Amino acid sequence: MSTRSRAVLFGAMAAAAALTLSACGNGGTSGGGGNTGFVTGNNGIDTVAQGKRAAAPDLSGKTIDGKTLDVADYKGKVVVINVWGSWCGPCREEAKYFSKVSKAYEGKGLQFVGINTRDTSTTPAIAFEKEHGIGYPSLYDPTGRLMLRFKKGTLNPQLIPSTLVIDKDGKVAARALEALDDTTLLKMVKPVLAEK
Repeated sequence: MSTRSRAVLFGAMAAAAALTLSACGNGGTSGGGGNTGFVTGNNGIDTVAQGKRAAAPDLSGKTIDGKTLDVADYKGKVVVINVWGSWCGPCREEAKYFSKVSKAYEGKGLQFVGINTRDTSTTPAIAFEKEHGIGYPSLYDPTGRLMLRFKKGTLNPQLIPSTLVIDKDGKVAARALEALDDTTLLKMVKPVLAEK
Protein backbone atom coordinates (compact mmCIF):
# COMPACT_ATOMS: atom_id res chain seq x y z
CA MET A 1 0.00 0.00 0.00
CA SER A 2 1.43 3.39 -0.96
CA THR A 3 2.05 6.19 1.55
CA ARG A 4 -0.73 8.23 -0.02
CA SER A 5 -3.21 5.33 0.19
CA ARG A 6 -2.33 4.77 3.85
CA ALA A 7 -2.80 8.48 4.60
CA VAL A 8 -6.22 8.48 2.93
CA LEU A 9 -7.22 5.28 4.77
CA PHE A 10 -6.10 6.60 8.18
CA GLY A 11 -7.86 9.92 7.54
CA ALA A 12 -11.08 8.13 6.67
CA MET A 13 -10.79 5.93 9.76
CA ALA A 14 -10.24 8.99 12.00
CA ALA A 15 -13.25 10.77 10.49
CA ALA A 16 -15.43 7.67 10.97
CA ALA A 17 -14.31 7.33 14.60
CA ALA A 18 -15.11 11.00 15.31
CA LEU A 19 -18.56 10.64 13.71
CA THR A 20 -19.26 7.48 15.70
CA LEU A 21 -18.33 9.15 18.98
CA SER A 22 -20.59 12.13 18.33
CA ALA A 23 -23.42 10.06 16.90
CA CYS A 24 -24.46 7.92 19.81
CA GLY A 25 -23.20 8.31 23.31
CA ASN A 26 -23.88 7.81 26.96
CA GLY A 27 -23.41 11.45 27.84
CA GLY A 28 -20.76 13.12 29.92
CA THR A 29 -20.04 16.49 31.41
CA SER A 30 -21.32 19.28 29.25
CA GLY A 31 -20.82 22.96 29.29
CA GLY A 32 -22.01 26.14 27.75
CA GLY A 33 -20.63 29.55 27.55
CA GLY A 34 -21.52 33.13 27.15
CA ASN A 35 -24.58 34.57 28.80
CA THR A 36 -26.84 31.53 28.53
CA GLY A 37 -27.99 31.34 32.15
CA PHE A 38 -27.88 27.58 32.36
CA VAL A 39 -26.41 25.54 35.15
CA THR A 40 -23.84 23.02 34.00
CA GLY A 41 -24.76 19.66 35.41
CA ASN A 42 -22.86 16.45 35.69
CA ASN A 43 -23.34 13.44 33.49
CA GLY A 44 -24.69 15.68 30.76
CA ILE A 45 -27.82 16.99 32.54
CA ASP A 46 -28.27 20.75 32.51
CA THR A 47 -31.10 23.04 33.63
CA VAL A 48 -32.01 26.69 33.16
CA ALA A 49 -33.78 28.88 35.73
CA GLN A 50 -37.33 29.81 34.77
CA GLY A 51 -36.68 33.47 33.88
CA LYS A 52 -33.51 32.81 31.87
CA ARG A 53 -34.59 30.25 29.29
CA ALA A 54 -34.23 30.51 25.53
CA ALA A 55 -37.17 29.77 23.26
CA ALA A 56 -37.16 26.40 21.54
CA PRO A 57 -36.67 26.67 17.77
CA ASP A 58 -39.27 25.69 15.20
CA LEU A 59 -39.62 21.93 15.51
CA SER A 60 -42.07 20.94 12.85
CA GLY A 61 -42.30 18.64 9.88
CA LYS A 62 -43.39 15.16 8.88
CA THR A 63 -43.57 12.36 11.42
CA ILE A 64 -42.24 8.87 10.75
CA ASP A 65 -45.80 7.82 9.89
CA GLY A 66 -46.22 10.66 7.36
CA LYS A 67 -48.36 13.06 9.41
CA THR A 68 -47.57 16.75 9.99
CA LEU A 69 -46.51 17.85 13.47
CA ASP A 70 -45.59 21.21 14.99
CA VAL A 71 -44.28 21.16 18.59
CA ALA A 72 -45.51 24.78 18.99
CA ASP A 73 -49.06 23.38 18.97
CA TYR A 74 -48.32 21.94 22.43
CA LYS A 75 -47.69 25.36 24.03
CA GLY A 76 -49.27 25.34 27.49
CA LYS A 77 -48.00 21.80 28.10
CA VAL A 78 -44.56 20.63 29.16
CA VAL A 79 -42.99 18.83 26.20
CA VAL A 80 -40.29 16.17 26.41
CA ILE A 81 -38.27 16.01 23.19
CA ASN A 82 -36.23 12.83 22.76
CA VAL A 83 -33.70 12.70 19.91
CA TRP A 84 -33.13 9.07 18.93
CA GLY A 85 -32.18 6.65 16.19
CA SER A 86 -33.17 3.02 15.75
CA TRP A 87 -29.46 2.18 15.29
CA CYS A 88 -28.47 3.70 18.67
CA GLY A 89 -27.83 1.28 21.57
CA PRO A 90 -28.45 3.81 24.39
CA CYS A 91 -31.70 4.84 22.63
CA ARG A 92 -32.88 1.23 22.85
CA GLU A 93 -31.95 1.17 26.56
CA GLU A 94 -34.03 4.22 27.41
CA ALA A 95 -37.04 3.62 25.13
CA LYS A 96 -38.97 1.50 27.66
CA TYR A 97 -38.67 4.26 30.26
CA PHE A 98 -39.93 6.94 27.88
CA SER A 99 -42.84 4.72 26.92
CA LYS A 100 -43.66 4.05 30.61
CA VAL A 101 -43.52 7.72 31.70
CA SER A 102 -45.43 8.98 28.65
CA LYS A 103 -48.27 6.55 29.38
CA ALA A 104 -48.28 7.33 33.13
CA TYR A 105 -48.53 11.09 32.47
CA GLU A 106 -51.01 10.99 29.60
CA GLY A 107 -53.60 13.74 30.11
CA LYS A 108 -51.56 15.38 32.91
CA GLY A 109 -50.05 18.30 30.98
CA LEU A 110 -47.04 16.41 29.61
CA GLN A 111 -46.48 15.64 25.93
CA PHE A 112 -43.68 13.49 24.49
CA VAL A 113 -42.30 14.01 20.98
CA GLY A 114 -39.46 12.07 19.42
CA ILE A 115 -37.06 13.28 16.78
CA ASN A 116 -35.84 10.30 14.80
CA THR A 117 -32.51 11.10 13.19
CA ARG A 118 -29.98 9.44 10.91
CA ASP A 119 -32.27 6.58 9.95
CA THR A 120 -32.15 6.38 6.15
CA SER A 121 -35.81 5.37 5.94
CA THR A 122 -38.79 5.32 8.27
CA THR A 123 -39.05 1.52 8.22
CA PRO A 124 -36.54 0.84 11.05
CA ALA A 125 -37.92 3.82 13.02
CA ILE A 126 -41.48 2.50 12.85
CA ALA A 127 -40.26 -0.98 13.86
CA PHE A 128 -38.33 0.54 16.80
CA GLU A 129 -41.41 2.37 18.08
CA LYS A 130 -43.57 -0.74 17.75
CA GLU A 131 -40.98 -2.94 19.51
CA HIS A 132 -40.64 -0.51 22.44
CA GLY A 133 -44.30 0.48 22.79
CA ILE A 134 -43.77 4.12 21.87
CA GLY A 135 -47.20 5.70 21.45
CA TYR A 136 -46.23 9.35 20.98
CA PRO A 137 -45.29 10.94 17.63
CA SER A 138 -41.76 11.27 16.29
CA LEU A 139 -40.62 13.79 13.72
CA TYR A 140 -38.53 12.25 10.94
CA ASP A 141 -35.21 14.09 10.63
CA PRO A 142 -32.75 11.84 8.76
CA THR A 143 -30.16 14.58 8.19
CA GLY A 144 -30.24 16.22 11.65
CA ARG A 145 -31.75 19.45 10.26
CA LEU A 146 -33.99 19.95 13.32
CA MET A 147 -31.07 19.54 15.73
CA LEU A 148 -29.21 22.30 13.89
CA ARG A 149 -32.04 24.78 14.57
CA PHE A 150 -30.95 25.11 18.20
CA LYS A 151 -28.67 28.10 18.80
CA LYS A 152 -25.08 27.55 19.82
CA GLY A 153 -24.43 28.34 23.47
CA THR A 154 -27.92 27.25 24.54
CA LEU A 155 -29.19 23.90 25.71
CA ASN A 156 -29.15 21.99 22.45
CA PRO A 157 -29.14 18.32 21.50
CA GLN A 158 -25.47 17.59 20.85
CA LEU A 159 -25.54 13.80 21.06
CA ILE A 160 -27.84 10.94 20.29
CA PRO A 161 -29.70 10.27 22.48
CA SER A 162 -30.48 13.74 23.79
CA THR A 163 -33.55 14.73 25.78
CA LEU A 164 -34.94 18.24 26.14
CA VAL A 165 -37.69 19.47 28.43
CA ILE A 166 -39.63 22.41 26.97
CA ASP A 167 -41.65 24.43 29.49
CA LYS A 168 -45.27 25.54 29.14
CA ASP A 169 -44.13 28.78 27.46
CA GLY A 170 -42.16 26.96 24.75
CA LYS A 171 -38.71 27.54 26.32
CA VAL A 172 -35.96 24.98 26.91
CA ALA A 173 -35.81 24.19 30.63
CA ALA A 174 -33.53 21.14 30.78
CA ARG A 175 -31.37 18.87 28.67
CA ALA A 176 -29.78 15.46 29.10
CA LEU A 177 -26.99 14.13 26.90
CA GLU A 178 -27.26 10.53 28.03
CA ALA A 179 -29.68 7.63 28.06
CA LEU A 180 -32.21 8.14 30.85
CA ASP A 181 -34.13 5.81 33.12
CA ASP A 182 -37.61 6.71 34.40
CA THR A 183 -36.31 8.10 37.72
CA THR A 184 -33.85 10.51 36.08
CA LEU A 185 -36.38 11.52 33.44
CA LEU A 186 -38.95 12.36 36.12
CA LYS A 187 -36.35 14.37 38.09
CA MET A 188 -35.99 16.55 34.98
CA VAL A 189 -39.72 16.77 34.23
CA LYS A 190 -41.48 17.15 37.60
CA PRO A 191 -40.00 20.57 38.56
CA VAL A 192 -41.02 21.99 35.15
CA LEU A 193 -44.52 20.51 35.44
CA ALA A 194 -44.88 22.15 38.87
CA GLU A 195 -44.06 25.65 37.56
CA LYS A 196 -46.82 28.26 37.47
